[in-house]
Amino acid sequence: MQLYFAPMEGVTPWHYRQTHAALFGGVDCYYTPFLNPTEAGLAGKALQEVLPEHNRGVNTVPQILTNNAERFVLACQTLAELGYTEVDLNLGCPSGTVVAKGRGAGFLAPSRREQLEAFLEEIFAKSPLRISLKTRLGMESPGEFAELLALYNRYPAAQLTIHARVREDYYKRPVRWDAFAEALAGCRLPVCYNGDIFTAEDYRRFCSAFPQVQRVMLGRGLVANPALAREIIGGQPLQAAELRRFHDVLFAQICQRPGGDKNAICRIKEQWNYWGAMFEGAEKPLKKLRKASRMQDYTQAVEQIFACPLTESRKYHLV
Repeated sequence: MQLYFAPMEGVTPWHYRQTHAALFGGVDCYYTPFLNPTEAGLAGKALQEVLPEHNRGVNTVPQILTNNAERFVLACQTLAELGYTEVDLNLGCPSGTVVAKGRGAGFLAPSRREQLEAFLEEIFAKSPLRISLKTRLGMESPGEFAELLALYNRYPAAQLTIHARVREDYYKRPVRWDAFAEALAGCRLPVCYNGDIFTAEDYRRFCSAFPQVQRVMLGRGLVANPALAREIIGGQPLQAAELRRFHDVLFAQICQRPGGDKNAICRIKEQWNYWGAMFEGAEKPLKKLRKASRMQDYTQAVEQIFACPLTESRKYHLV
């Protein structure tokens, strides 16, 4: 089984991926948070994400979010020059601002089918890299996926990652394994599954239901419990001391960036939206942490959280 780390905007930038690979491992491939190319291609923050020196020793696939084929191909040319051999197309992001622009899951709308077909036709004809696709089952109904899959099957995609929800589900509704089973039966491409694998038990249950699938992408569950991939392959469960070490290294890296203490605290809070689920009885210090804007208040809250025991389940839930 291949285990992949899903791209998560604002959560898994290059320094996070490097630190996770060094401290936990268990992941066969990391995907970058989506890169949004401009008319000039990749620049600024997007370019920093894919520089070889920022991904040395970490198997990385860049992910692109766009509905402009020319910009996609231009970005691929830059990535090829940097030594990459594969790129991933984001057709799954459910964000309202992304969808409103016809990108991510917004590209799946039936009204955009001809535009999507023309886009895929051009990028598969012109990209110097292998292209993989990450998709949802549709915009509003999984019944939309049959037509989408027929389109995907026409192209030599390196992989089709299926997040087993439609856009309107966001991340709230349960994953749709029945619809995923139908998609799997009709897919001619290598399939990777994504959606609600939060524990090693969740993983085993999925493997029992779909033994033919040999690729799984982990997202929120792996961010909350950075040892999840290691647990899945038979390693030890997450320990509080190593999560503290992970926090300390990441926070030190964030503090080195411009913006001062307040901005650093704001950035690390995104991680705590996930890590907080790992602690038993930490509601009060987590509330204090969410309100913190001064370094002293933040560090006190962190000490109090780490004084709480890890949950036995090590399972992600909204906190």
